[in-house]
Amino acid sequence: MLNWLLQHVLPLAEQGEPAAAGDSRVYLTARTAGAALMAFVAAVLVGPLAIRFLKRRFRERIDSASDRLNELHATKQETPTMGGLFILAAIVCVTLLFGDWSSSCVQIALFVTLGFGGIGAVDDWIKLKGKKRGLSARQKLFAQLTLGAITGYWLYVTQRDLPSGTALVSPLGEGALALGWWFIPWSMLVMAATSNGVNLTDGLDGLAGGTVMLCAVAVAALTYIAGHHELAQYFHVPFQRGAGEFTIVLGAMVGAVLGFLWFNCHPAEVFMGDTGSLPLGALLAVGGLVARQELLLIIIGGVFVVEVLSVILQIGCYKLFGRRIIACSPLHNHFLFRGMHETKIVTRFWICGALLAILGVASLKFR
Repeated sequence: MLNWLLQHVLPLAEQGEPAAAGDSRVYLTARTAGAALMAFVAAVLVGPLAIRFLKRRFRERIDSASDRLNELHATKQETPTMGGLFILAAIVCVTLLFGDWSSSCVQIALFVTLGFGGIGAVDDWIKLKGKKRGLSARQKLFAQLTLGAITGYWLYVTQRDLPSGTALVSPLGEGALALGWWFIPWSMLVMAATSNGVNLTDGLDGLAGGTVMLCAVAVAALTYIAGHHELAQYFHVPFQRGAGEFTIVLGAMVGAVLGFLWFNCHPAEVFMGDTGSLPLGALLAVGGLVARQELLLIIIGGVFVVEVLSVILQIGCYKLFGRRIIACSPLHNHFLFRGMHETKIVTRFWICGALLAILGVASLKFR
């Protein structure tokens, strides 16, 4: 909406167009900053109303497979959950306000936000209203892969004619592997892995939200660079026409998550639930795919990678050898079992996330 006004109503837009970032027609940097600020304000203002609504209908049910973990989290029982609803509402509304509706990046972002948010909402609903612990792993993965296939095909059609638009770009050097149609299953894998990584990390007050926010800032830098012809040349990354518009989405995501953290910091007044964690992870994945820097997500999202690996290794080691390598997976629960205070765990994970985000973006200069 704002993009349309700047193009068609304000005469200054025509003068400012030559200075716009990349091929984005008007004021990409200002629109991204505005999106972040507006999403933050929206989340903070809507938060109390949303929390009161969720408190009446959706309260957390502490029912993990670990009795010890249930005991440690006993104080969180009955805390309002599905707070991802107002995160997603802020992202969608602000993206529509500041983004270019004709951009495929914006359209894909809205589809992913609503689609993965829907999967998470169904999962949360089953957990809260039934005796099950949500969707089964197969059901959830099938839904994620289905949406990933649609998104991957959409990205493939959009990017296949761009230089390295569907190639797997090396995070070091300038090597690239042409994927062709394999880009679609690759996109499915990246989206499912990142989405589940954020979901597994969402176990302590503020942990997933703070880490996601740090990653989103780094991925926003990647999409901004990829969509700016001169910056893409300077950093030796493939120029992806239109990628800059996805920076608007990530800006809105940063602001919305910051606003959510206002209420989610310890002791949390609300949890995001799968309704928030699944789409936030998926948006990070799409940002990496749009910028053709998804391999850098391994560094930028290193906290999520370690959390996922801790679960895989724990299960694998137990099945093969009958032993556990850590006290409880994911990794943040191990430190909780060892008596470390929740706030200290979260703060240290944030520090690691910040360092990894900086390292991921700085690695562009290694090329």
